[in-house]
Amino acid sequence: MKIPLKYTLRNFKTRRLTTAITVAGIALVVFVFAAVLMMAYGVQKTLVSTGAPDNVHIARKAANGEISSIILRNDVGTILTLPHIAKTADGRPVASAEVVVVINQEKKTGGLSNLSVRGVAPQAFQLRPQVKIAEGRMFNWGAREVIVGAAVARNFVGVAIGDKIKFGGDLWTVVGKFDAGGSGFDSEIWGDVEQLAGAFHRSGGYSTVTLRLDQPESFSAFVAAFDREPRLQQFEPKIEQQYFEEQSEFMSMFIHILGIFVTVIFSIGATIGAMITMYAAVANRTVEVGTLRALGFQRRSVLAAFLTESIFISLVAGTIGLLLASGLQFFSISTLNFQSFSELEFKFALSPAIVGWSLFFSFLMGVLGGFLPAVRAARLKIVNALRSA
Repeated sequence: MKIPLKYTLRNFKTRRLTTAITVAGIALVVFVFAAVLMMAYGVQKTLVSTGAPDNVHIARKAANGEISSIILRNDVGTILTLPHIAKTADGRPVASAEVVVVINQEKKTGGLSNLSVRGVAPQAFQLRPQVKIAEGRMFNWGAREVIVGAAVARNFVGVAIGDKIKFGGDLWTVVGKFDAGGSGFDSEIWGDVEQLAGAFHRSGGYSTVTLRLDQPESFSAFVAAFDREPRLQQFEPKIEQQYFEEQSEFMSMFIHILGIFVTVIFSIGATIGAMITMYAAVANRTVEVGTLRALGFQRRSVLAAFLTESIFISLVAGTIGLLLASGLQFFSISTLNFQSFSELEFKFALSPAIVGWSLFFSFLMGVLGGFLPAVRAARLKIVNALRSA
């Protein structure tokens, strides 16, 4: 014979304070757990959105990032002769050989941080259609002018339209602000690749090459042609989305490890709190348990009733914590990406997987916190329980 569910739910009214404290503790832990996952997923989502599925990103194999990659001009010319590259109306390859360097700039919150400066070719805007001029104008090719990403404009000083930024031994005038749709490009400064290459003594080569395939499914054929060219063996082509996703791995892993370590510590306290609450429930309802047993309810029914109560408390708390964490989606964080050594702004991002893991985590705390008290309740002897009345 099973104990009705309404009996379990009715007991919440008898100990509102202890239940509320337990719910608050578990909700806080789930909030932290979900926030950590949302932060790591936000980094990944931001960098993945930086790339396009039909763009190919080419860098030196040994390079950890774009700033440490070098491709000589002759090698760029060889790359652009390969088949399966999209062409413009006048027959030129849709490609952008780029120079990426890092400069220091003061943040609005104080202190210096690194910023990526990307020298691009005219085709870069065809490769990245999400990049739009939001304020001011486009820089003039052949001039010491730059445009800044929306995140750079929000987080750094001295980058407003009309300001001059000193780097590469010269002053560069900010003439516009661009919006890259929340991608990693929002955290960069863009200018003419030839001007930047000259300023940073990179006239002999570039950092990377990005090109568009004539068809997304042509990647395998392009790689086969690439691998057959002996002069390109030290370089590696990757789908642009894959490349930038890999750039998020180190930072995402660091956030996961640090955040989960903190969460585990908090969860121990929350689980102990749930256990204390359930032990108190067993102590206060000894007579009820004895009566249930006398009415013919089996030990496993009593155990299931108390365990269900603990799990229900945890799931309610987990839902509250998850709802609170979902509000973080309206906030952005700007921090240093350890892999690119430059500033990156990203938003907290929620996914169905994060919802599932957060609710499972709260369920697990409910099981761990309620199992031993439930066993204690199930083991109470009928005579001893009724005698305590």
